[in-house]
This record gives sequence, C-alpha cells and structure tokens, in this order.
Amino acid sequence: MSHFKLFHLGAEHCVTGSCHLLQLNGLNIMVDCGLAQGHDAQQPMDQWPVAPDKIDYLFLTHAHIDHIGRVPELIDRKFEGEIICSHPTKALLAPMLTDAMKFSAMSEHTADGIMRNIDDLSWGFEYGETFDLTNGVSFKLKRAGHILGSSFVRFQDDKTGWSVLFSGDLGAADTPILVDPEPPDSADLVVMESTYGDRRHADRKRRIEQLGAVLSRALADRGKVFIPAFSLGRTQELVYEMDRIFTDPRCREVFPELQVRQRPPVFVDSPLGLKITRIYSRLTEYWDKEARDLEQRGDHPIDFHGLYAVENHRDHLKLCQSNGPAIILASSGMCTGGRIIDHLQNGIEQPENDILFVGYQAVGTPGRDIQTYADRPNGYVVIDEERKTIAARVHTLPGYSAHADQKGLVDWISAMPDKPGAIKLVHGENGARQTLKEVLERRGYKVQ
Repeated sequence: MSHFKLFHLGAEHCVTGSCHLLQLNGLNIMVDCGLAQGHDAQQPMDQWPVAPDKIDYLFLTHAHIDHIGRVPELIDRKFEGEIICSHPTKALLAPMLTDAMKFSAMSEHTADGIMRNIDDLSWGFEYGETFDLTNGVSFKLKRAGHILGSSFVRFQDDKTGWSVLFSGDLGAADTPILVDPEPPDSADLVVMESTYGDRRHADRKRRIEQLGAVLSRALADRGKVFIPAFSLGRTQELVYEMDRIFTDPRCREVFPELQVRQRPPVFVDSPLGLKITRIYSRLTEYWDKEARDLEQRGDHPIDFHGLYAVENHRDHLKLCQSNGPAIILASSGMCTGGRIIDHLQNGIEQPENDILFVGYQAVGTPGRDIQTYADRPNGYVVIDEERKTIAARVHTLPGYSAHADQKGLVDWISAMPDKPGAIKLVHGENGARQTLKEVLERRGYKVQ
C-alpha cells in the first residue's frame, strides 16, 4: 500500500466549500477549492497543512462555485501548479469565476490578472482516458452527470497499484442534456459525496408533468413565478423542460392553458445564466443522445418562442416593476445575492405571486429561511437587511436536484467492480452522512 495523507479542508461535515488535499508520492494534489455558503465552515488558507505555492496540481471536478470559488484566492496566494479538469469545465471557469470576483474585494485589475493566470494554468482533459502526472501517479476522469463537464477523478500509484477516487458531485440519471453518471473503476479508498444520503427523490421522469402542473396553478391568478436558479446547470435544465412543456404535443394536450395565446413569457434574468446557456449550446458533443437528437431535428432543446433574455440592468428593473403573468428565472439559487433579490423584494409580499424552489437551500441562506417560515403565521424573511412578510405561495418541486439521491449513490458505488477498502463520506449534513453510512454498512462496506 502507498504512503499517503488526506486532508479535508472544506465540506468534510457540511455540503458546501469542497476542498481536499491528497499527498501521494511526494506530490501535493488538491481536489476542488470551493467557497462555503450559508453557515458552512471552511479552513483559512494560512492554516492549511501546505501553503498554496507548494501545491503541485489542482483538480476541479466541476464549475460550481462551492467547488471552484476559492481558486482566485489560491492564485493570489502564489499557486503556480497545473489546474486540471474536463474540457467543458475549462470552458465554464472564466464566466463563473469572473462573475464571482465581482462580489469580492478585489480590484478589477487584480481580478483580470488572476483570470489570465487561471487560463494559463488550466488544462482540459478527455473523459475515460488515463493520463500520467509525475512521481508515478496517474489519473482518470469519468462523467459524474451532475452538470455539463462534471467528473469524478481516480488517482493511482502506478508502482503499488493503490488508488483513491474522489466522487465530486454525483448527478441523477435522466437529467436533461447530461449523460448519466458512469460506473466507477475499482479503488482502495473512495471519498464520496452524501448530500442526499438520507432521502429519495421523486420520479424524475414525472417532473415535467409536475413542473407544468405547478406553473398552471401558479399562473392562474396572473401573478409572477419566481424561480431562484443556479446559473450553471439548473437554469439550462429548466429551460429545456419548459421547452418540452410548450412544444411537445403530449405536454400541450395536458397543459392547454400554457400554450400559444395563454403562454406566459419566460425570462432568464441572469447575465451569467445567459453566458452559461450559450456555452452549453456550443458544447453539443457533450450532450446526451436525446438532446442531440432534438437539435438535429431542428428543435433546439434550450431555446423556444417566448423565451427572453434580460441582458441589462435597466431591463431587469423594468421587469421587477412589470405586472404578471410571467415566469422569471434568476440567480442566485439560494437567494444569497444576484437579481433574484430585487424580484423577491418587490414580489414576495404579493399573494398572487409564487416562489418555486428547485434545488438545495443551505442552512443560513434566505432560500432556506423562505422554505422554513413560509407556512408559519406572520412568517418573514430578511432580504438584503430588509424584513419581508412571506405572502407569496412557496413551492419546493422534488426531482430537480442535481445530486444523486440515496438510491443513486448506493447504485453508483455498487457498480464498482470490487468493494473499496474504505469509503469516506463528505459533502453532506450530519443526518445525511449518518443515514448513508448505515445503509452502506448494511451492504458490507467499510465507511469512515
């Protein structure tokens, strides 16, 4: 067995802020360098066991901010190693990090220099092929099915054969546009996410019907539907499924009130979401078969009549003050910032409006508070330091998580040809980790 050390510098006991350091054969290999959100904790870089300038490689499993958000700080602290990821993730790094740095204390000049460094240091690699690092260590990326470009990564000491696999964030099967998660190769140690280790998602194949039903009810009183949506991944999924609702003949029969003359306009009110959607549109070779077949038939899966891009701030303010009906997708997904804040400030106290959550809301975020207090008498939320009564109806639509549920996680690890020597669960709240640990142990796995 190889001599190695593994340090969890973020997301060991919570969901956001993923950051793991592997020391193997004299190499310092970091897997993700994410920003924590809500009340989640992260270790200051000056307390790391290795200084940023001593890290040889940074592997990024995907381009969500809770996995890449501290890369600018890493660069600012003199990291000069190689940044390794899939080709789609490399394409997504610049827009995601450029947007994130707008909310930091960095000057525009400093941010521009950091982005140039990131571009110079980062390399895109193909899925499913084995590549050599140095010191007798090799790696392989495989599709994780979480967002476009997401991957899990396996490292191997080629002299001893010992291996460790980092799952990154694993997606669910039947996610629009994405290829399903691939089965993992065998590994001695698996560092595995556990976000939804304590629950099962609703049938994802029914979620278009559920989305159509919620939109029909919500728009019956001609209000607005606010959907806080992550710019990367969730926005593109929702646009895809609204396209199906508005254009698929079967859906048009089920939801006649959402068709043609009655169809509400759909606004993507997120500059970053629009940039990401355009990148998704270019990377058709990484789409799943269904999406590629639609595109080849002339039915672009993430574009339709009645879909509008809100490009500038002036149009955003007009949309905030306009009347419904309308469907508005805006970031951030947990209501921690971005244009969704203005929409909620203007519309959360109006009972004809609806708020539709389609993703995880971390503890301590306004999104979680809205979910928690919406049904309580005089429930309120503090948005941008302003107290707002929650009069809009609040819905949480199951089946839209970009993470695998308990069954998906167990199925994924079960697809490994041989049981790993050990599994280390990370990236989950205490209850989720403990529940998944018990399920896996009953199946004969050793879980740390």
